[in-house]
Amino acid sequence: MTDLNGKRIAFVANNGFEDSELTSPWEAVTSAGATATLVSSESGTITGKNGHEASVDTPTGEANADDFDGLVLPGGVANGDKTRMDEKAVALVRSFFEQHKPVGVICHGGWILTDADVVKGRTMTSYPSLKTDLRNAGANWVDEEVVVDAGLVSSRTPDDLPAFNAKIVEEFAEGKHEEQVA
Repeated sequence: MTDLNGKRIAFVANNGFEDSELTSPWEAVTSAGATATLVSSESGTITGKNGHEASVDTPTGEANADDFDGLVLPGGVANGDKTRMDEKAVALVRSFFEQHKPVGVICHGGWILTDADVVKGRTMTSYPSLKTDLRNAGANWVDEEVVVDAGLVSSRTPDDLPAFNAKIVEEFAEGKHEEQVA
């Protein structure tokens, strides 16, 4: 497994996240040596759609991309919708792209990327229902298990987590990607 010792990875999520899309990548990056931090629009504890509870470490208004080496955006319809409605979360996500840092997004997590205006000209995948939104925002949407485009790793569903996890760990280990832009 790729070494992520000393790396800090932010996970941005809210109530209604897809449980496995938070817990499985979290386990992947921490097992590789990274420190994971849960950033949320909500405070205290957030709950996944299947009941997994997670403690929030940092509110979105206090989080800064300068403090992290990479970002993961789990899916879940309610999570994706709530996250994209938080202007501070949108600004935070955009700043990861502006700083050329790797970003992993799965399922409905991709919605926030349209609000952050960071998908134009990018090849990516997502849960199929986001296809039109992503295409309208300028992305080249494809139906593949995992897609890597200059530091942006995207996947479709929990079934794709093994491939997604392997690629986010690889991209986080590589560090900044100059082609990763907002």
